[in-house]
Amino acid sequence: QVQLVESGGGSVQAGGSLRLSCAPSGYISRSYCMGWFRQVPGKEREGVAFVYIASGSTYYADSVKGRFTISQDNAKNTLTLYLQMNSLKPDDTAMYYCAAKFGVCSTYGGRWRPSDFAGWGQGTQVTVSS
Repeated sequence: QVQLVESGGGSVQAGGSLRLSCAPSGYISRSYCMGWFRQVPGKEREGVAFVYIASGSTYYADSVKGRFTISQDNAKNTLTLYLQMNSLKPDDTAMYYCAAKFGVCSTYGGRWRPSDFAGWGQGTQVTVSS
């Protein structure tokens, strides 16, 4: 099971920017899909942005397209994932969880299924005030 360590997050006013980081604690195959889910109390965990490590292909939820950018840094054979979040809105307020699964970033009915992901970060809070 992949263990992920997250950093970043915090509080910002609407229109501001934040960057999240995520790194596996050990070796991870390039044949992994990694990215972020977010969750607010009382709602289901929602897939936000993902990247298939081997190809670099990226995928975004419609709600964040054009505002969020997911990227990976493989310097010195150490993988770090980034989520740059710009033009933040109060609706982006949530706990953000880094996640990883073996294989491609499949969706079902246009959504990523949290149950498909075996590795999770500890979560980091993002709060956007109006």
